[in-house]
Amino acid sequence: MESELVVDVHPKEITIAVLEDKKLVELQKEAQDASCAVGNIYLGRVKKLMPALNAAFVDVGHKKDAFLHYLDLGVEFNSILYFQKQLEDKKRIPQIAKLKLQPDIEKGGSISDVLKVGQEVLVQIAKEPISTKGPRLTAEISFAGRFMILIPFIDRVSVSQKIKSREERARLRQLVQSIKPKNYGVIMRTNSEDKRVAELDAELKLLVKRWEDAREKLMKAKAPSLIYEETGRTVALLRDIFSPSFEQIHVNDKDVCKQIAEYVSVIAPGRENIVKLYSGGLPVLDNFGITKQIKSLFGRTVMFKNGAYLIIEHTEALHVIDVNSGNRNKSTLGQEDNAFEVNSAAAEEIARQLRLRDMGGIIVIDFIDMSNGEHRNKLVSKMQEFMAKDRAKHNILPLSKFGLMQITRQRVRPEMEVTTSEECPTCFGKGKIKSSILFTDTLEGKIDYLSHKLKVKKFVLHIHPYVAAYVQQGLFSLKYKWRSKYGVAFKVIPDQSLGFLQYQFYDKDGNEIDLKEEIEMK
Repeated sequence: MESELVVDVHPKEITIAVLEDKKLVELQKEAQDASCAVGNIYLGRVKKLMPALNAAFVDVGHKKDAFLHYLDLGVEFNSILYFQKQLEDKKRIPQIAKLKLQPDIEKGGSISDVLKVGQEVLVQIAKEPISTKGPRLTAEISFAGRFMILIPFIDRVSVSQKIKSREERARLRQLVQSIKPKNYGVIMRTNSEDKRVAELDAELKLLVKRWEDAREKLMKAKAPSLIYEETGRTVALLRDIFSPSFEQIHVNDKDVCKQIAEYVSVIAPGRENIVKLYSGGLPVLDNFGITKQIKSLFGRTVMFKNGAYLIIEHTEALHVIDVNSGNRNKSTLGQEDNAFEVNSAAAEEIARQLRLRDMGGIIVIDFIDMSNGEHRNKLVSKMQEFMAKDRAKHNILPLSKFGLMQITRQRVRPEMEVTTSEECPTCFGKGKIKSSILFTDTLEGKIDYLSHKLKVKKFVLHIHPYVAAYVQQGLFSLKYKWRSKYGVAFKVIPDQSLGFLQYQFYDKDGNEIDLKEEIEMK
């Protein structure tokens, strides 16, 4: 299986798409000014204690106070509080290796026993703000790498349960125990299996350095303030999914491309050449067929095989997916075998949709009824197989007697929602538009306005591919005539993300020139 990563960088947003055999399986969108990302560490201030919930609300600078439960304080919380007291002495920087670790907090204790209103506390984002909820916090500070997770203030080593070899687990535990600094805990991830000492030692030193940098910033910080910012979404995604099957990483921005290449050189020396700067004429997502897949995959109805389709509904409490066979009159299979074939194909598409939309919580799937017990068991096995590549924690229950399958899936970020319908770019939802045959006159008016009023002589015009083909057809095309008539130099870019009568102008530096239709209507 060939895997590719495509990164589309814009001034306001970064879009990251993961392709497997040219099929879109993961999509992440992140605002450039995004705050409260999972992994960020803050010095927060306790705003309110909630004894009934055994939790506290903490101000970390977000518009909504973050939620911190007693069970998320971590057993080492007393050691962290002791460390914060040592920081009050500004003359020396306390070293964790020389710190005396404090006793673990009580498992059944009360939040009021360890925190008080106004107290400063070191916390990390465990779950991004979702809907009306603020961020979810943990006080168990950790730094994630490709092979391991570093946890200050705990002096122990754990190994992922997914590493089955007893000898390899013992080797990793003994190896890391010998190279890690005192009073640091380490969790060995599945990717650490069979890795050499040099690779593990290099990453361990990198993670310790991140903590030391955060510690120095903490000495000067006043709550609420950001102490450590998690690696960018692009690099974080790479850290979790990078494997030998990755063939290409395409990026349309020089700085981000350099950042990714540097990271790949660290985690996979010699493979940084797979990171390539995209400089084609088409938008990068259009070039790799991603825009079209997004339009077809994020709607309420999703087609998947021979006319079969899914209906996906979202409610406040859960997600419901209905499987429909559609028009399959030509099928030579019997009703039972036909239902199993459709359900099997649906299971594969549903596993893809869960990853793609990052759907979390409770998902209820209404498969086509099957009476054969063997088919029902096979369907559950297939769903488990298809979801094996899903990194989010999930649990799949067997089919109920009503043919319903229930899945729970962990979510730490807001669910991905993409609007597949398009607002009319001419009437803005009012229902009346100018004749489409006059659209080229509108474009010409905008170019005239740019040239004579704004004195812009070089720009890029993004329009729908059908309109772009019309504007550029022939030896003496409309594009040629406009360039000659108005003395401008511009490129026409076919953009699949735009509506049929929609347009966008960009200057030579890539900044959008805002020319709304209302300007012309005045």
